[in-house]
Amino acid sequence: MAEELLADFPVVIRIPVQWGEMDAYGHVNNTVLFRYFESARIRYLERCGFLESYDRDKVGAILHSTHCRFRRPLFYPDTALIGTRATAVAEDRFTQAYEVVSETQNTVVAEGTGIVVSYDYVARKVVPIPDAVRTKLDALES
Repeated sequence: MAEELLADFPVVIRIPVQWGEMDAYGHVNNTVLFRYFESARIRYLERCGFLESYDRDKVGAILHSTHCRFRRPLFYPDTALIGTRATAVAEDRFTQAYEVVSETQNTVVAEGTGIVVSYDYVARKVVPIPDAVRTKLDALES
């Protein structure tokens, strides 16, 4: 059932909640949710070819900004399902949406966004999203 909550997300990963991720208040610390977002973002960048683009041409992705809305606490033991998708694509960037679902609670525990910018790491400047990446990104979202 938890997977159904992420049916609109082309990339979904599963991460077991670790005991050490909990804080003094007995739930997963809020900073951990940003690491979950990062893990989903990296899988998305693999799927759309941005990691390959970086390896080949040194044009990759750089995180511009990120945001999280914490909806419910997450606890150990559990498994978090993290979905991500692009919600807006511009010439040199795209916005991602994230949702974190607790498998145990069968509900969304966090929602977030991130802006990912296409960046030339040699020239050290923002550049248009490479055509090959844009093609894969469009296919991933269709």
